[in-house]
Amino acid sequence: MRFLLLAALVCAAPLAAAVQRHGQDTLTAAVAVPLLVVAARVCGRWPLAGVAVPVAMGLAASTELLAPEYWPALAVFGYLAGQRVAARPALWFLSAVALAGLPLCVFVQRELWAWPTQLLTLLLATGLPWMLGRHRKQYTELVGTGWRLAGQLEQQQRTAADRARLRERARIAGDMHDSLGHDLTLLAVRAGALQVDPDLDADQRAAAGELREAAAAATARLRDIIGVLREDGEEAPTVPRAGTVREVVQGARASGLTVTLAGGEAADGLPPMARHAAHRVVQEALTNAAKHAPGAEVRVTLAYADARCTVTVANDPPSDAAPDTGRGLASGGAGLVGLDERVRLAGGTLRSGPTGEGGFEVTAELPVAEPPVGASAAPEPPGEAFPVSAVNAVHAVHEATPGLGPGPGSSTSARELALARQRLRRSLTQTVLAPLAVVVGILLLSLPVSLVSSSLSVLDEDAYAGLRPGTPRAEVEDRMPMFTRDGPPDAAPRTPEGQRCVYYSTALNSGDAYRLCFARGALAAKSRVGRTG
Repeated sequence: MRFLLLAALVCAAPLAAAVQRHGQDTLTAAVAVPLLVVAARVCGRWPLAGVAVPVAMGLAASTELLAPEYWPALAVFGYLAGQRVAARPALWFLSAVALAGLPLCVFVQRELWAWPTQLLTLLLATGLPWMLGRHRKQYTELVGTGWRLAGQLEQQQRTAADRARLRERARIAGDMHDSLGHDLTLLAVRAGALQVDPDLDADQRAAAGELREAAAAATARLRDIIGVLREDGEEAPTVPRAGTVREVVQGARASGLTVTLAGGEAADGLPPMARHAAHRVVQEALTNAAKHAPGAEVRVTLAYADARCTVTVANDPPSDAAPDTGRGLASGGAGLVGLDERVRLAGGTLRSGPTGEGGFEVTAELPVAEPPVGASAAPEPPGEAFPVSAVNAVHAVHEATPGLGPGPGSSTSARELALARQRLRRSLTQTVLAPLAVVVGILLLSLPVSLVSSSLSVLDEDAYAGLRPGTPRAEVEDRMPMFTRDGPPDAAPRTPEGQRCVYYSTALNSGDAYRLCFARGALAAKSRVGRTG
């Protein structure tokens, strides 16, 4: 359907001219219409070939391209070429047509002034539609880029929401591991102590053993679940939970651990984040001591020094005489890693490792003062950064849009949108300025053309006097100047019907002209026309 509409549009003008003017125009239409139909068929794949067909037929009909029946085809194919062809091939094509028109005007039309007219017609009929088509293409690309960026931003928003949900699940998982793991470990320690209590009968000790094994199994299942939910690099919870260091130590003592506390009140004056980190350091260290050093004495020390609070949890080697109450308790190996992240978020540092006596020590240094908002007292550990969030991408696009280009920190989407806007502005500027520049160039070209045409179109008076009506046209043209005058003078009479007249200047910059009229291939009449003719 599109092909039929295009063919009808470009063929309508030649058919109308053939109907209105019979004879030669009918034969011309019989040749032009099939060629235009072929051009309409191939213009999708070869746009410049589609433009070349009406250009060639227009030059065949008029060297100056003053053939109105081909102007619609020139405009339509030029517009389509602007949407499908890059700038460089199209400019090469139009330049080739303009250069080819010069020898046609010189040697065929023998009128140098026909060349500026041809260039102006080519600009208006083909060049300007091509620029409009190219601008339309750039505008369509900008709209497509906008929709694509909107889709990307929407996807980024969905991704950010999904990441927030996953992050929250990971935080819940961390809290479950930190709190429930500690409680289950203490439960297993208490059950292990009951299992070896001589005051209980065999059934009670067996029940205590089953309880210890159940707590160990629950700890293992909890570790498996946390391993699924927790991801590498996830942030630790930033909201403190209820509980103090003193309460954690008291709970551990009640479970059978030998724990001493020094300076426990020091944690009460810490900022919320640091206080919660201290609570977690003690909790995790006591849990590890219960698992890996049963029967060992554990020392918890909190002390202030240089505006920092140092939390130290150290345990002795496991006692050989103590029952292995931690046997079977699972360890995921992520406790100290998560603990280090939580301490870092609070602005502190964490160290851990074995002692020289065979025990284990965990030390955290926490700031006494609250860190500034948006600042981190501890450096960010190396790792892969998260992608730009949807909100940041939106801000980057809005920041990049008003200017000609994005800033150095802009996102890829912002740079793509800015480049599309630059191409659109450049296309619009070229659409407006390029025709004006070409018109100015044609006007400047008219000055030397006028000088050359005026000097080379002067007919000698003796040569004019020697012309006789009836002389064959070829013989007459051999005696004539190289170029004809640019049209008749203002006072010239109308061309006689059935004749074709040419004009030659009587002198340089003269207002008069010699008119030679031809009919049936011979000179029919000659006269001097103009102000004094």
